[in-house]
Formats: sequence, C-alpha cells, structure tokens
Amino acid sequence: MALFLLTIFAQAQEPFLRVLDGDELLLELPLAAESAWILRWNHSVTGVTVSDYYRWNSEAMLLTDSHTPAFDAGLGHIPGRGRQLSDGQNGYFILDIDEPVPTNAYILRVGSRRVDHRIVHGGRSYSLSELAAGKPVSIEVTQR
Repeated sequence: MALFLLTIFAQAQEPFLRVLDGDELLLELPLAAESAWILRWNHSVTGVTVSDYYRWNSEAMLLTDSHTPAFDAGLGHIPGRGRQLSDGQNGYFILDIDEPVPTNAYILRVGSRRVDHRIVHGGRSYSLSELAAGKPVSIEVTQR
C-alpha cells in the first residue's frame, strides 16, 4: 500500500519553470497545462530577435528548436544537431534539436534591457532583463 501511495504522489507532482537569482525566486510558471516555452532575446550586435524553444517532457527539459532571422555572430547551425531550414525571409530555423538540458537547469547571464532576455509562456512575455539585467540566473524545471 505504501508503494502504491508513493507512486501516486510521484505522478501527482506538477512541473514548474523557475528563474532564480541565487536563492531569490524571480519567476515561477506552471508547466502542467502548457509544457513549452521560448527564451527570446535581441542579438547584442545586430538587434535581431533570436528564439530558443524548450519543452518539458515529464522527465527532462529539452531544447527542441531555434530560430534566428540572420547568420549573425555567435549564431549558427552545428552539423548533427537538428536540421537547418530556411524561414523564407533570409533567416533560418534549426528544427528537431531535442537536446536534453543536463540536470534540467542552466545558468544564463541576463542581458541589458536592449538585449531584453525574456521568457514567453502561455501567450505572455516575462522580461528577465527587467528583473535581473547583468546577473547570472538559474533557469530550471522542478517538480513538487
């Protein structure tokens, strides 16, 4: 009976996308209903908007796809990591990356308001640059 209850409890845990500045919680978004989100920012040199697409698959945070409207410094396709496809407007998608993020977390040094790192989830945009410009933050998925 105890094992049965433990199994039910483990299945009942809900995932949350969390952004932390050290121990301070800056943002927490539930992923149970909508398990995908976008990390979007403006390239620091050219200003084009870059988008990295993520998804929680009940076990792992995955980088699924990426989009950039230009081949700018620091951007590009790595052969063997997804497939590159034109977006029809001089930019490109990198599709089917499906790369697990180790430990379901990573550190991002948040850019200035001009760079405007932001998370898009459930039709809303949350500016990390307004919350923590210039700081390293942890972006992670936890379950509880």
